[in-house]
This record gives sequence, C-alpha cells and structure tokens, in this order.
Amino acid sequence: MVMKKLIAALACAALLAACGSPGPHGDAARIDRKLVADLQPGDAGTVGRAVDAFGFDLFGRLADGRSNTVISPLSMTVLLAMLLAGADGDTAGQIARVLHLSDRRDVRVGALLRQLSDTDEVTLSVADALWAAPHVPLQPDYREFLTKTFGATLKNADLGSPATAHDIDKWAHDNTNGLIDKIATDLGLPDPSAVLVLLNAVYFLGQWKTTFDPARTRPEPFQQAGEVPMMHLEHASFGYAQRAGYRMLSLPYGKHGRYAMQVMLPDPGRTLAGMVTELDATEWRSAVAALKPTEVDELALPKFQLRWQAELNEPLSRLGMPAAFGPGANFRPLSPDATALSRVVQKTYVKVDEKGTEAAAVSGGAMATAARSDELVFRVDHPFAFSIADQQTGTILFLGAVTDPRG
Repeated sequence: MVMKKLIAALACAALLAACGSPGPHGDAARIDRKLVADLQPGDAGTVGRAVDAFGFDLFGRLADGRSNTVISPLSMTVLLAMLLAGADGDTAGQIARVLHLSDRRDVRVGALLRQLSDTDEVTLSVADALWAAPHVPLQPDYREFLTKTFGATLKNADLGSPATAHDIDKWAHDNTNGLIDKIATDLGLPDPSAVLVLLNAVYFLGQWKTTFDPARTRPEPFQQAGEVPMMHLEHASFGYAQRAGYRMLSLPYGKHGRYAMQVMLPDPGRTLAGMVTELDATEWRSAVAALKPTEVDELALPKFQLRWQAELNEPLSRLGMPAAFGPGANFRPLSPDATALSRVVQKTYVKVDEKGTEAAAVSGGAMATAARSDELVFRVDHPFAFSIADQQTGTILFLGAVTDPRG
C-alpha cells in the first residue's frame, strides 16, 4: 500500500458568514435518521477507516512527490459508494474491494456523513446529486437508497443540453461556496450519449484554534520553490510525534479541536517521494495515535492556495475496478439502461492562511451507453504532506502533498 497525502481545508467562521456558504450540513441533514438509527456507535468509525485506506491507495497512484497533489478521499468514496449501490456481479465486487467495503448498499456510509457533519466548531457540508436522462428509468429501490442514505437529490434532464451542463456547474458552485464552479466540461458534457451523472461535493471551513499573526508573516525560502509567505507562531502547544523518517504536527480547528490538519514533514536528508512510498492508512493512524501535547518553540508554516484536478478512470481501474469502465459493466440494479462509467473526475481546492483553512472538492462520474532536545522547531520549508481529518471518527477528508506552496 503506497502513500497518500492529504489535504483539505477549513477556514474562519467569520469568512463563512461574509461569503454566503452552503448549508452547514449539506445533504447530510436529509439522510433518513430511521435508516441509520439501529447502527452501532463504532459503525461510522469502521467506514472512516475504509475511507482512509482507499484514500491512501488512490493517493499512491497519483502523488509522485514532485508536484502538488490534493485529493478528497471522503468525496470520492461517497461518489463510488453511490455507484456501488447500483452495481452487481463482478462490477460490484471490484468497486467494494477498492473501497474496502463489504456491503453493496452500506448504510453505514450515511451514518458516517451524519456524524462528520454533527459539529458546530467548523463548517462541513457534504452534498450529493444525480441527473438522469429522461428516457433512463432508475430502479425504485436504488432511488430510495440514494435519497435516504446519502440525502441525494435526483433530477431528470437532457444531458446533451448546454442548459443542463450549466445547471450542473451551478450545483458545483453552490455546494462549494463558489470555490469549484465548473465540472460539466470535465465530465464531457453536454453529451447526447450520456445517460447518467452523479456528483458529490465536500466543503470544509474552519478557524485555527491558535491563529497566526498576519504581521509576522514574511517571505522566506522554501526548498525548490524560491521565497514563499511563511506564517509564524512561537511557544504554542500542539500534538507532536516523531516517526521513522518524518515528523507529524497536528494543528487543531475550533475550540475543542475535533477537526485538525496533520502536517507530515520528512526528516532532513529524506525526500517527500520517499516518505510518500512508505505512508499508508495504518501508519497514518499510528502516527495520529502517537501525538502528544508538546510545546513548540517555533512553528513556521507556509501560506498556500492550491487547485488540483484529474481524471481518475485509469487510477481506479489499476486499483482494481476496471469492470466499471468496460463493456461488461453491470449496473442493472441502478437502471436497466445504464451501461458503463465513461469518466470519473475530481477537482479540489485548498487555502491555508493565518486564520485557518478553506477547502472544497467535487467528484463526478458520468455514465454513457456504450531539532535540539531542549527546543523544538518545526520549520516547514521543504516539500511536505498533510491531511485534514475528523478526530472523532479518524476519517480523512483531504490528503495532500505540497512541493510548491505558490501553487
């Protein structure tokens, strides 16, 4: 299992109020409480571990340690889980194994979304939607599962129409606070041969528990990237762990720090690529568990704003689900007219500044016919990895690798 890196984002609540962001809980507020009421308390955490494992698997296929990479394991998991609910046979088996899930229609995913969104310390919105061509009949039980488990909205629309492409772009814009405003073209729309489009959006906004003073931000060198704006803090307590070949520092958001960013910094003499190849979900969780409150004498962290996108057909196929993209794909539980996936894409955004972090992701799928011992210095002045995660369930929302904070 290869490394993956994070990242997602949170930012200041004051900024949220000013910007007119999506609803505080997105579609999670529409998830059927009765459907998830009988689940055990640990069920959401179990799915969270599956999200992490899949996230590191995918990140290992995408991150090379030489360029910026930002994925949302949560967003892609939810998108593929909606597809899995409409798959059967080998197609379903492959998708389930890639997601590290055992149930084709796993209601625990809905429980995880509800639990992740159950917070007032940060803003986390998760939204799901599906557009089907007018002539495509969706199976009734599939429609019910998507609306009750994911809180998804379902619409019939002409996917070959520019107006529908505009509506899909508007949905992405509205559910990411305007951070990701176009997704239709990436999915090949408008396309008269398209029969189905599924979308997931994740928006995250949080303020640091300990904010940085903007007056102390100044240009400083960053390895292989010249000078970048570097934020500074002194004599503050953070969760810290020294691991084999790298260090982890946890920067909490909000009053109680349920959500936090974990910065993973390779030791001197080690490369980001080398660290990436040795990181997986098990090591990440072990590192998080090893974090101990530690007085940091000096913290230097670059400000950065990154956008990233990729088509994921090939990486997902190589992870073990090629059947979903081939002529033999089996999505009959979704619709008798649905054939195969034609394109899967993800677009992400993350901004880290003195106040906090703001991040967003949209995942879409289209279907068509056919230091010294007495002083601790944590200076992030060379390529690093980071994650944004829920401390309660251990679920990674974003994974990233930063080689050039200038984007």
